[in-house]
Amino acid sequence: MSCPAVLLLTVSTNNISRNGVASSLLYFFACIWFYVSHRQRFWLASVSCYKEFLWVRCFHLFIVIHLPLTSCSACCFQKNPAYKKIFLKHLILQGEIPWDDKEFRMYFLSGAAFWTAVTYYFFLRDGGREVTWKDFVNGYLAKGVVDRLEVVNKRYVKVIFSPGKTPVDGQYVWFNIGSVDTFERNLETAQLELGIEGENRLPVVYSTESDGSFLLSMLPTVLIIGFLLFMLRRGPAGAGRPGRGMGGLFSVGETTAKVLRDEIDVKFKDVAGCEEAKLEIMEFVNFLKNPKQYQDLGAKIPKGAILTGPPGTGKTLLAKATAGEANVPFITVNGSEFLEMFVGVGPARVRDLFVLARKNAPCILFIDEIDAVGRKRGRGNFGGQSEQENTLNQLLVEMDGFNTATNVVVLAGTNRPDILDPALMRPGRFDRQIYIGPPDIKGRASIFKVHLRPLKLDADLDKETLARKMAALTPGFSGADIANVCNEAALIAARHLSDAITQKHFEQAIERVIGGLEKKTQVLQPEEKKTVAYHEAGHAVAGWYLEHADPLLKVSIIPRGKGLGYAQYLPKEQYLYTKEQLLDRMCMTLGGRVAEEIFFGRITTGAQDDLKKVTQSAYAQIVQFGMNEKVGQVSFDLPRQGEMVLEKPYSEATARLIDTEVRNLISTAYQRTQQLLMEKKPEVEKVALRLLEKEVLDKNDMVELLGQRPFAEKSTYEEFVEGTGGMDEDTTLPEGLKDWNKERGSEKEESTDEQVARQIKGGMPF
Repeated sequence: MSCPAVLLLTVSTNNISRNGVASSLLYFFACIWFYVSHRQRFWLASVSCYKEFLWVRCFHLFIVIHLPLTSCSACCFQKNPAYKKIFLKHLILQGEIPWDDKEFRMYFLSGAAFWTAVTYYFFLRDGGREVTWKDFVNGYLAKGVVDRLEVVNKRYVKVIFSPGKTPVDGQYVWFNIGSVDTFERNLETAQLELGIEGENRLPVVYSTESDGSFLLSMLPTVLIIGFLLFMLRRGPAGAGRPGRGMGGLFSVGETTAKVLRDEIDVKFKDVAGCEEAKLEIMEFVNFLKNPKQYQDLGAKIPKGAILTGPPGTGKTLLAKATAGEANVPFITVNGSEFLEMFVGVGPARVRDLFVLARKNAPCILFIDEIDAVGRKRGRGNFGGQSEQENTLNQLLVEMDGFNTATNVVVLAGTNRPDILDPALMRPGRFDRQIYIGPPDIKGRASIFKVHLRPLKLDADLDKETLARKMAALTPGFSGADIANVCNEAALIAARHLSDAITQKHFEQAIERVIGGLEKKTQVLQPEEKKTVAYHEAGHAVAGWYLEHADPLLKVSIIPRGKGLGYAQYLPKEQYLYTKEQLLDRMCMTLGGRVAEEIFFGRITTGAQDDLKKVTQSAYAQIVQFGMNEKVGQVSFDLPRQGEMVLEKPYSEATARLIDTEVRNLISTAYQRTQQLLMEKKPEVEKVALRLLEKEVLDKNDMVELLGQRPFAEKSTYEEFVEGTGGMDEDTTLPEGLKDWNKERGSEKEESTDEQVARQIKGGMPF
């Protein structure tokens, strides 16, 4: 292939989707060039182009129909005559040329009509032959070959010849006239001079014809209207849904869902830390691929499942992995896309979405952030029926009206299952609720292994050992947090021009994620720096001598984020807490404020965040956990952050009692901390002075200053997982899910026609 042909073809196809008609013309000339250069490969290049761009498909099809490519086809298919038959059958009948696509038909018919009109107007229309008045008089009127004259639009005159006296070229003759009156006078004068009597004079007929000037005058208006329609299609209402409908305001009621087949690269091997949820999702895919396995036992295929859990735990990632491995169409849509400014759009889009799902069955439909459309009805509508309620009602009807024989499984994801409508959550719509919580230490190790794969680590680091160590240092981290830690470690290594990522980089990344950006350039006055040192020393010493406090890993007086100091602890992998454990945590949190009061006789604003945490813990113990004798064994929901509470679920007397008991609990913890730090005053001072000297202390420094901690503690991965049944996650599959994404049964042998079709679709040369 010649270089100019390749360049022109590449430029034209890259610009097709950006520049409409102009790019189509460029593609037209590129195809002509390519056809002239390499006629035998024209078909193959065209196949690869129109697979990607709708405009290219329309224009290419027009070229194939209108250009004489018979010789090209013969050259391409001469080696195997079956290729031509299979080619047309595969491309046209099996959907490569989307005849059923409304937009494709519109583009193709419009293009065909336009080029047909242009071809007729400029090439096929008989334009006649223009002559002068003198030539008309001497060459035709004087010879008596004219039958009559036809004045057209009062602008020019057609000469109609007598039968049998038409010129050899067969064209009619015409000449321009200035005005009708002048023409009539000149004609009368010419006939008098030629001696033509009155009864033999030429009859003059007046007519009106359309010569295309009206259409040309309308062209600017048509272009403006077309541009406006194009902009409406490219606007918010028409964005994100190429290839379906006209787009814009004309398709505002059509779904914005995307059908994914082979576009997703995420696989289940890229998802870790939620093995139970993975098994549930694998089973849904197995329902679609092998329904007989369940129907033989009388089981019905579940209609849907909802994925719930905190942010960053992998709900959407699990859905992406399902799309990447399901081998069935995967339709995805966001819950907020159902709601627009127009009334009735939401229900219409829900209907269109499920029509699309039924057409692609068996398939999986995933609605992300379904709480945008699935909130409980009857709240905040101020007496009116909201658009969100109408959309939810339509969604309920569509899901409940599903027949399991349609083989469509609906998955949904949300962070707020508590606000969803009960009718949406009932069995029959979402049969299963799959909770994906923060990973445990084994899950975090598996997630670290996934994210460590593409990283270039130091030669001394073993990925499995590093993953386990990092899992022990990151309790409470979600999958998104772990991915962020690995990425931050790589960025830190690149910042220091390191050849590989070391363990120190990972430790710095954990500190960056937990505490925020280190601000070494922030200037603190000596008095403020001393206050911060004693504040952090109070936290460290209180936690060191309290049995249920979390083990200390590092303490620093270098500002990070909003705080002027930073302490890193290693919380236990624990799901149940006693009253004594919570009290020890409160005392450790109050250690900074108590140290300020003991050593300086005053308090500062630096303990604001500590007091906030202590207050939240105290209210949770009394209001939610029932850990107060006077309030009793009751539990009330505390308002979420930023949530407005119009009325409390308890009386004013109970509210006053709760407030009193919260103050008493915090006072008890404060006095206990004061007593502890007064006893350990020398230790606090030693830690503070060392902090002023080194700015950062780790666990070894604390052991040197205070001695070994008087309580047993766990710090390694092996210690944490001891007695839990193994060192790693259990990833074994049940027998029924061994081939969960494959259809069971004998493999069908590929026929010759199918083999040829596959080769054509893959772009294999003939």
